[in-house]
Amino acid sequence: MFKKVLVANRGEIALRVMRGCKALGIETVAIYSQMDKDSLHVSFADHAICVGEASNTDSYLNLANVLMAVEISGADAVHPGYGYFSERDHFAEALAQMGVKFIGPPASAIVAMGDKAKAKEAAIASNCPVVPGSDGPVETEQDALALATEIGYPVLLKAVAGGGGRGIRKVADPAELQKCWSIAQAEAQASFGNDAMLVEKFVENPRHVEIQVLFDEHGNGVYLFERECSVQNLRHQKIVEEAPFALMDPALRKEMGEAAVRVAGSVGYTNAGTVEFLVDEQGEFYFLEMNTRLQVEHPVTESVTGLDLVEQQLRIASGEKLSFTQNDLVLSGHSIEARITAQDPDNDFAPSTGRITLWNAPGGIGVRMDTHVYAGFTISPFYDPMIAKLIVTGRDRDECLRRLTVALDEFHVEGISTNIPFLRRLVRHPDYVSGKVTTAFVPSMLEEALV
Repeated sequence: MFKKVLVANRGEIALRVMRGCKALGIETVAIYSQMDKDSLHVSFADHAICVGEASNTDSYLNLANVLMAVEISGADAVHPGYGYFSERDHFAEALAQMGVKFIGPPASAIVAMGDKAKAKEAAIASNCPVVPGSDGPVETEQDALALATEIGYPVLLKAVAGGGGRGIRKVADPAELQKCWSIAQAEAQASFGNDAMLVEKFVENPRHVEIQVLFDEHGNGVYLFERECSVQNLRHQKIVEEAPFALMDPALRKEMGEAAVRVAGSVGYTNAGTVEFLVDEQGEFYFLEMNTRLQVEHPVTESVTGLDLVEQQLRIASGEKLSFTQNDLVLSGHSIEARITAQDPDNDFAPSTGRITLWNAPGGIGVRMDTHVYAGFTISPFYDPMIAKLIVTGRDRDECLRRLTVALDEFHVEGISTNIPFLRRLVRHPDYVSGKVTTAFVPSMLEEALV
């Protein structure tokens, strides 16, 4: 097992990874920006190294400074968390050249799944259903128009290198495609340094269902069942996630799980990853993408499987074999995660900054809070607005939802605006209570509020 792990991230995920390390007796190293010097992940770590000024580009995404911190710390492994360098193959390669273990998949798997065209090729080769559309990047606007006519509108323009809900445009007709094509390319270039685009059929009213997979470095792979992530904002970013999928049956679970293992295994995947699918109104599923890292919503999988995913990542990266097989895994209970963000729901979810003057977090049976903030902490404009994750578990979905409703009512924050009032309305909405939600649920809920 590793002796010292540097966590190349910030916030709640840095704390989460450090807790997993300390449970195994591993020393931890935090990196931080000058703005984050008072963040909990800095005080919790055994060692902490400043990597730059406030902005991400000057600190957490400053490759030279982060690698220097790795060298100075003497860490023998690095956990990237999610975001930042977690899906950057050049970061994994740089660590390998330093003789430091990257706690994640090999660089080749990151490359294969980071390019949506290559990922789709891998899915097709693995006999996994894919959404009708281009097999690879579409070169020109005219090619895009021709393909869209062939498969039928509406279609999605998707950045080949996209992720996190970015680089996606829905277009309803040829005129809108012509209007959006160059804009989408420019957005993709600005966000990912790559303007290549895919064109795919837009699946009407889908459910977004993802499969958690684990692969050790000895050829063993399993799926840890599914999470539903259909509750998304207008930018396709997830708001509420739950496990298991309320409408899943054993046959579909097995089919999707085995498909996920095939796709990941086809690119030599190791460590923790997530294969994402769309499920249409007829119950057919289609490969969407693979995230080659730990997911924000991993706690709901931990809650229903009893497994510590960070512990599994550390054990796998240190060379251990998985200690269980697919047949050993059992689902138990239901879990829902609500992302708490520093945003103003009454002002088009604009980011909210300032000093938190009151932080009254909920508790009780089945309630877990993952956060890095506290009363007196200052929310800056430099980082992602997510400030906490509220994870609630019950014996079934009804009990879980009751506990979540109570927890959100108990949750009070002052000094900044948060999305908590919006979440309180969301979990009481009849469609959410009944489990009848698709990726169109939040947009439709927002429209209702305007009527």
